[in-house]
Amino acid sequence: MLYAATLIDEGARILQIRHKARLTRSAFELITRIRTRAHDAGVLCIINDRADVAAILNAGLHLGQDDLPPALARRVAPSALTGFSTHNEAQAARAAHEPIDYLAIGPVFETSTKDNPDPVIGTSGVTAVRKITHLPLVAIGGITAESAPQVLAAGAASIAVIGDLAPEGLTLDILRERIRIWLEATK
Repeated sequence: MLYAATLIDEGARILQIRHKARLTRSAFELITRIRTRAHDAGVLCIINDRADVAAILNAGLHLGQDDLPPALARRVAPSALTGFSTHNEAQAARAAHEPIDYLAIGPVFETSTKDNPDPVIGTSGVTAVRKITHLPLVAIGGITAESAPQVLAAGAASIAVIGDLAPEGLTLDILRERIRIWLEATK
């Protein structure tokens, strides 16, 4: 909760909650506290993979290629802002027919936060997908504060970041500094 609260307090505009383990009562209570804190601060909260949790918490929802298909997720969370991860032009083209609000594309660069990442698409891949969809694009994968401006220039509306925001040996002071750097880089 402390890191999520720091992200919210320091200016994050969107916070995605990724909970890959079994959803216990205590985990759900923590997610609820984070969602409430984000909502109270005007920060958009997105729940990863779980349409049921997004519906219960009136939060956004992000789905991956192996998750519940967006059309079925809409039956569970009909009003949730819903995003869908894609990793190449073909997936992005198919996603255009799904009931989603935004499209994630990547990995743009090599990433260490996934065990078995998809092939890197580069900024040219972002530009190619930008040409085939009207949906807002969220670029994912290996993006640093230094590379963020070129990713935005390639057509991304937003950037999802884990590794560069939360490096090895993370402390609250380091997190605050990384947030400041990211907010400056994405003005």
